[in-house]
Amino acid sequence: MGANENILNKAVDGVFLSKEEANDLYLHAGDGELMEAADRIRWKLHPSPEVTWIIDRNVNITNVCVSFCKFCNFCRRNDDEDAYVTTLDQYREKVLHLFSLGGRQLLLQGGMHPGLGLEFYTHLFRSLKGEFPELRLHALGPPEIVHLAKMEKTDYLTVLNELRASGLDSLPGAGAEILSERVRRIVSKGKCTADEWLEVMRTAHKMPLPTSATMMFGHAETLEERVEHILRIRDLQAEKPRYSQGFLNFVSWPFQDEGTVLREEMGIRNSVDARQYIRLLALSRILLPNIRHIQASWLTVGRSTGQICLHAGADDFGSVMIEENVVSAAGSRNVMDIGGMEEAIREAGFIPRLRNQLFERLD
Repeated sequence: MGANENILNKAVDGVFLSKEEANDLYLHAGDGELMEAADRIRWKLHPSPEVTWIIDRNVNITNVCVSFCKFCNFCRRNDDEDAYVTTLDQYREKVLHLFSLGGRQLLLQGGMHPGLGLEFYTHLFRSLKGEFPELRLHALGPPEIVHLAKMEKTDYLTVLNELRASGLDSLPGAGAEILSERVRRIVSKGKCTADEWLEVMRTAHKMPLPTSATMMFGHAETLEERVEHILRIRDLQAEKPRYSQGFLNFVSWPFQDEGTVLREEMGIRNSVDARQYIRLLALSRILLPNIRHIQASWLTVGRSTGQICLHAGADDFGSVMIEENVVSAAGSRNVMDIGGMEEAIREAGFIPRLRNQLFERLD
């Protein structure tokens, strides 16, 4: 039995791999080896041919942001002509459209606006929940929580408690990028640190508040830093209290480079092709035995690559993304409607099952 096979068999048995074992697999294991092991783990965790998906809408609260990450074409300064803050009437129109399609979740994200404090968000959430009690708010993310805590001169728990009391249902994993300070100084110097990101999630898990974990890769990071990112997510999940779900899922996607500062001024281009994406997704399934769901990012890699990922460890196909403004501003052109989502899952040999953010099946 070869060294890779030994390591992969440990992973299939649910054993946490060491950093050295993880790096060895990533650098030396064959594509088929990684995909097969990841697929075996997927079937152990989910012994059913069902693949989940969700109808939700990604609404940006504002495009004003103080961080100006070098991979983002979406953010604006407060005095820019095209700066905006979404109005309640606009939310109402978007929510009614979402409901007409059978969706119940808003993914609310936006910039770290220098003038919008905690009271703005609690009022917004209460207003939305007051008018639409069935609505589920998967909102903000660790960078916004850190920003609000600094604005209000308080701690993360206070901010999260206030938001949850006003209607927050779950916390997205936005702003993780790569959890390495070296990388973050290059691509997102104005955003929260890796340790701050992790501490917000640690706090959310103790509350408990369901969360997601993410990774944007293919820019300034090394292969070893990708592995380090995944292992930091795994180790934080291992800390969560038994009563907490912690990270419900993990989703990775390649950096979209069109028109970004990273590409135009620094010469850093998306370095991830379909093969590399599938390898990374399979590796994430192998290294994250304590996170139940792995999502394929068809939005950034396309339908065909997303379908292959369903045979490489992914059990979730994500959202139809009724509205998406950030990665599309950097070059993503992939779209899929409800019929297309179900068809893509069936074409890959699976049964589509609609879910909510908590991964509860919806009939």
